[in-house]
Formats: sequence, C-alpha cells, structure tokens
Amino acid sequence: MKTASFLTALAGVAAILPAAGAIAQTAPTTVEPMVPAAGTVLDVSAEGRTTRVPDLATIRAGVVSQSPTAAAALTDNAQRMTKVLDALKRAGVAPRDIATSSVQLSPQYRYADNQPPVITGYQATNTVSIRFRDVAKSGTILDALVAQGANQIDGPNLSIDKPEAALDEARADAIAQAKRRADLYAKAAGLQVARIVSIAESGQDTGGSPQPMMAMMRGAMAKDSTQIAPGEKDVTVTLSVRFLLN
Repeated sequence: MKTASFLTALAGVAAILPAAGAIAQTAPTTVEPMVPAAGTVLDVSAEGRTTRVPDLATIRAGVVSQSPTAAAALTDNAQRMTKVLDALKRAGVAPRDIATSSVQLSPQYRYADNQPPVITGYQATNTVSIRFRDVAKSGTILDALVAQGANQIDGPNLSIDKPEAALDEARADAIAQAKRRADLYAKAAGLQVARIVSIAESGQDTGGSPQPMMAMMRGAMAKDSTQIAPGEKDVTVTLSVRFLLN
C-alpha cells in the first residue's frame, strides 16, 4: 500500500512539471541590455552619400578571327592579339592591369531546310580585361588597340580605385541622416531621443556600377580620338540604426 501511494504522488508531481514549464515559457521577458524594457524603440534606415571622380576605367578588348580551319583561326588570332598586347605595353599599361578574360574557339555553320548543318569555318576569340589608371588617356590607347587589330571593345566600367575614405564619409553622413530622422519622429510623437541602441551596415555602393557597354569594330573607327568622360560617381552606405526614445 505504501508503494502504491508513493507512485501515485510521483505521478502527480510529473503531471505538474509540464504546466510549470509552460508558465515559465509564457512569462514576460526583457531583452536587456540590447533594448531596455522601459522606453520606445525606433528603427531607422538611412543612406549616406558622397561623390568622387572615378580614377579607374576597366575595358575589355578582344580580337575575333575567322578562318576555314580551326588551326588557321587560332594562329591568326594569336598573331593579332600579340600586337594588341605589345601596343598596351608601349602605352605604359602595367602587366598587373592586363588579364585574359576569355579564349574561345567555335565552329561556324551553314543551315538549310531539311539538311543537317554544315561547318563552314571556325571563329577564334581572345579577350583581355584592361585597367586604365589614367582615365583621360584611355581613349587614345583604345584607338591604338583598334589600329593593331582589336575589333571588339566593351566598356568602360568607371570606378574608384580606393573607395575606403569615400565610404567613411558616406557612413558619417548616414549616421547624421538617421539622427535627423529620429529627432523628427521623436518630436512628432512627443518624445525625446535618449540614445542609439545599435548600428548595422546593411549595404554599400563603391561607385563601380557597370556603365552602358560600347562595341567598336575596326571599320567603324571615328576620325577623332575616342573620348572617355569620367564624370562623378555616387558612393553610398546604408545603415540600420535603432534608437531608444523616452
């Protein structure tokens, strides 16, 4: 009888324990010290902005060759690309600023109704990516490349070589924008900004967005030198800032 009474009591305790756990889970909690329990929390997203003149132009220059055989297409392509690379070296472009982007060899077909495709020749393509650290001279160098056999040019992509200082200016501007907006919300709600609780950087743009592409074929060269206008780039940083209002 005593054993049965003990087991009955133990079962009762086990039945009570889940209920106590449920009560503990639903009890009000606070996320101190990240967000104080007392006060109003305001989340603001702000974009800071500054401008810079691009000092780096990236352009892809390529040579496209077509011949009846694959070997002839590759040979012609290699000879013309050698002239293009030599022209870049003579223009003072450093080896570190020249990189092969792609090398392709593909058959060319002739199609006819109800007949299988017939290979008519081969096309070889060799493309290099070139960084110009003197944007003003890049147009003149492009003209020299075309004269040496480059018949495919894409770009330019204008960017900022070292954007760190500009990004810091944009970050400071973003904080100022966030504070201004927080003051506006607090005043409208009859409150005051007590302090910043957290800051998170949610995005940045270093001003290197791709530009509209241009293609230049050898037979379409203009008489005047190609001009590259750098203009200005926006450098932006987006912050998420959490404020405590009282």
